[in-house]
Amino acid sequence: MQRIKFMIKQFLTEPLWFKLLISATLLTSVVFSSSYFSNHAYFQSGSKLAAAIFFISYGIKLRRSRVTAVILFTSAAVCIYLSIKAI
Repeated sequence: MQRIKFMIKQFLTEPLWFKLLISATLLTSVVFSSSYFSNHAYFQSGSKLAAAIFFISYGIKLRRSRVTAVILFTSAAVCIYLSIKAI
C-alpha cells in the first residue's frame, strides 16, 4: 500500500508533459487492446507499443531502484517484441 501511495504522490509531482505522456499511453494501451479492436493487428500492435512507452518512461524515472527499472525495461522489451510479432 505504501508503494501505491508513493507512486501516486510521485505522479502528482511530475511535470505536465510527463503526466500527459503517461495518461495518453495508458489510455491508448487499454482502448486498443479491447475486444472491439481485436480483429485489427495494427491497433493491437499500437496498444503494445503504447504499453512499451509507458514501461520505458517509468523505467527511466525509477532507475535509482535497479530491480524495478530492470523489470520495467524487460516488460517494455517484451511489449516491443509482441508488437512486432503481431503485424
